[in-house]
Amino acid sequence: MARLANAVRPSLARAVTAVKPRLARLRAVRTGPVHLPRLPRPRTVRTWQYTAGAATAGLALAAGAVTVAGPWDASGQRTAERDRAAALERTGGADHGRPGTASRPAPSAGPVLTGLGGVTGAVGTKRSAPDAQAVSDALKPFLDAPELGDSHAAAVVDVTTGERLYDADGGKALVPASTTKIATAVAALSALGPDHRLTTRTALEPGTRKLVLVGGGDPTLTARARSGGWASLRTLAADTAKALRERGIDKITLSYDTTLFTGPALHPIGVNDNLAPVSALTADEGRTDDSVSGPVTRVGDPAADAAARFAGFLKEAGITTTPPGPSKAGTRAQTLARVSSPPLSALVERMLTNSDNDIAEALARHTALAGGRPASFAGGAEAIATQLRGLGLPTAGAVFRDGSGLDRADRLTADLLTGLLVRAADPDRPGLRPVLTGLPVAGFTGTLSNRFADGASGVVRAKTGTLTGVNTLAGTVVDDTGHLLAFAFLASGTTDPTQAQSALDEAATALAR
Repeated sequence: MARLANAVRPSLARAVTAVKPRLARLRAVRTGPVHLPRLPRPRTVRTWQYTAGAATAGLALAAGAVTVAGPWDASGQRTAERDRAAALERTGGADHGRPGTASRPAPSAGPVLTGLGGVTGAVGTKRSAPDAQAVSDALKPFLDAPELGDSHAAAVVDVTTGERLYDADGGKALVPASTTKIATAVAALSALGPDHRLTTRTALEPGTRKLVLVGGGDPTLTARARSGGWASLRTLAADTAKALRERGIDKITLSYDTTLFTGPALHPIGVNDNLAPVSALTADEGRTDDSVSGPVTRVGDPAADAAARFAGFLKEAGITTTPPGPSKAGTRAQTLARVSSPPLSALVERMLTNSDNDIAEALARHTALAGGRPASFAGGAEAIATQLRGLGLPTAGAVFRDGSGLDRADRLTADLLTGLLVRAADPDRPGLRPVLTGLPVAGFTGTLSNRFADGASGVVRAKTGTLTGVNTLAGTVVDDTGHLLAFAFLASGTTDPTQAQSALDEAATALAR
């Protein structure tokens, strides 16, 4: 999608100029439905035709609907999503096939953009909001399914009005699995702000040739040749080597500092392919292959691994180092070079889209640091709970033990999860919007890319959660009246994860319909 966004950007700019008169007329219309042009469907969609169609439909919808989502992400993720969905303003539309998966038609642009924007009204419709009885009738057949085990809970809230439309044990605290990351995201954004960046640096001890690689707790630091916009360990090495040569230094004693984080590095679940030992210094999440998400074997000591890679990059740049070992940078050490992560908003989106446990645990620790707590599993858990209470959210019964949801001792309620989503859609809290925009899109992105193939593809955005015997789903859906609903479904005691997953997907699809 990023490549798509880059390819159409120049043509899109020209198309924007061409449709300015149309946009001006749209802005003048304050009420009533938005009537979008129907685009003919050519046998072969050429680049210029696609671009013009995307610009016209996208701008029209943006003027009438997308009022609170904020700017599209610079990486092109949301830009591409919008452009492709708006290419043809009708159910069907552009082909969103991906290698290794079956192609499926794109959803109508209106519902997708409504869901992304969290708007406070319907798109081109005057139909009334759904009532509680209608929601109950739609959900009951699916949420009463035996596949959901012996203990489950659910809640649905109209994001526009805050009205609770469905409550089935919404206050019951159950194992949330990875839906915990919604809470982590809200807490981190509240404590640090969406523009906060995490910095990794090198520091030279005064009067010596001792260089310290100082970890800044950036879980997205990469040693790959192509950084993809994330902070690059190679760039840090190149800049450090240049600074050393300017000082006439070509041989140094190298060490690394991980003291920003404290407490056990190993999660209570032990060694696990879903999470590396948590360290303030890590490259590519300690992965032992070229993957960027999902479970894979991790290195035993991410900091030592990152420092060894850094030493290799310095060597390539003409700087000889000793084998690196742990240390702590002195208060008088001079910073030679630094690299910073993208803004926290981008990290939150990546965490939610891919259900990234490494990012979740790092953000929990940074939330702890912002609140003056130890940057540990316990400190992070306490900080998350404190932030949520400060936002006035219903935390009764909630228990936090980590930031990722891998700990089975975690407990959340459907009431809290829907409350988090509604708070993230609050027009007065634009800094929380990445919580919504980072949610996987049904049938298209992240952990939902292969789900909802026969359901509400494109109009459901939700965080998944799966542990043995636990299946959860929480997110937003645009129903057929154009209203944005927040929902949370939690099930414990499930015996067939595939069947349980299907039941939750069918429930979310029922909301969309």
